[in-house]
Amino acid sequence: MFAGEIDDVCYFGVLTALLLRCATSLWPYSGAGKPPMFGDYEAQRHWMEITVNLPVTEWYENSTNNDLLYWGLDYPPLTAYHSWICGKVAEVVNGSWVALNASRGTEGYHHKLFMRYTVLAADILVYFPAVFFFWNSLWEPVKMKPRDVAIASTLTLIMPGLVLIDHGHFQYNCVCLGLCLIAMAFVEREQLLLSAMAFSLALNYKQMALYYAIPFFCFLLGSCLQRKGLGSKLKLFLGLAVVVIGTFGLCWAPYLGSFDRALQVFRRLFPLDRGLFEDKVANLWCTLSVVVKLKSLYSSAVLAWISGVVTLAVASISAGDLLLRPTVERFRYSLINCSLAFFLCSYQVHEKTILFPALAFYLIMHKHPGLVVWFASIATFSMFPLLYKDGLVTPYIALLVLNLVFVYQAYLKDVQRNGPATLLVGILGKLATNDS
Repeated sequence: MFAGEIDDVCYFGVLTALLLRCATSLWPYSGAGKPPMFGDYEAQRHWMEITVNLPVTEWYENSTNNDLLYWGLDYPPLTAYHSWICGKVAEVVNGSWVALNASRGTEGYHHKLFMRYTVLAADILVYFPAVFFFWNSLWEPVKMKPRDVAIASTLTLIMPGLVLIDHGHFQYNCVCLGLCLIAMAFVEREQLLLSAMAFSLALNYKQMALYYAIPFFCFLLGSCLQRKGLGSKLKLFLGLAVVVIGTFGLCWAPYLGSFDRALQVFRRLFPLDRGLFEDKVANLWCTLSVVVKLKSLYSSAVLAWISGVVTLAVASISAGDLLLRPTVERFRYSLINCSLAFFLCSYQVHEKTILFPALAFYLIMHKHPGLVVWFASIATFSMFPLLYKDGLVTPYIALLVLNLVFVYQAYLKDVQRNGPATLLVGILGKLATNDS
């Protein structure tokens, strides 16, 4: 799995990534001390409560014991199963943390410690191995040295936006992003069936993995079409179809016995009534709303249709090129282009979904480190209103500065040659805006 001997920078990277996560977790989380709804921290805890106390078929159903207006489950089944595992551990440690109805708004030192540990465990078990797996899949095709692999892995581990959202604000994005990285690594290794399985798992953990769906679809379909002979084309296509359908079937098995039940889960995953965008998200629709109040002019259904058409139109050029010429390098750039198209133009965009385009940029760290650190900084800055509300300004500044320092030191010559002016303007722009 590893590119030759493990470079010492790998050890430094893992320890630094763990230190930054632990330090960030000492700060407040989303909705801390803010009843009655609290925030994402309470949402994740509540899902543990629901999944360990109710039958699996009732997790997405509105009932007396499952008020969907109070942080009802709105992520795919794999997230629910993860919540069930965490909830079972919580029952052993302190059953009051997940007591049905009675545990709402549970906070406190020991509970915070437990919840933070669940994120750290998910990070270590999924995201950390995925990062090293990806970069060690890339080193031979692009002729990277072991030190370069170690540096790229370290910088991907300390992506500031991910650390702040998962270990500060409180979510488990590391699981979905880790599964996506594994799928991307299998593409690099030309193991397309395993790639399809890993990406299907990512989609079943978080529907925002759809940001990457078009590039995966076009690359896999294009790879089928590039095969010589009809038999070879059909063999790969049918293999991919079986893997995808089988993976989805296993994840959705408890809900496939009833059409209405499956439809209810689908409605929870894609609600039209939540609006075009959330809060102060840095995308096209939020920017346009300053001038044109789209939410007042059109219904949610119409806005969903418009945003869908615009998103597909913006993504189509990159996707079409990838479909016709499915190379691994085009695949990496298409992940960037299409995820940005989804973030900028799609329906119901949250501030936190900028993590998906940000991770896609990290895939070209070995070629454009200056561009990657610039976008990672801008992506983190775009979440500043959310992080400010959560009381995470200090770790926000610290992680941004550390990220800039690490990248500058790791790619000193490249940054000096390719982008000092751009990097300086980006840094000064962020500092000026933050001060205001």
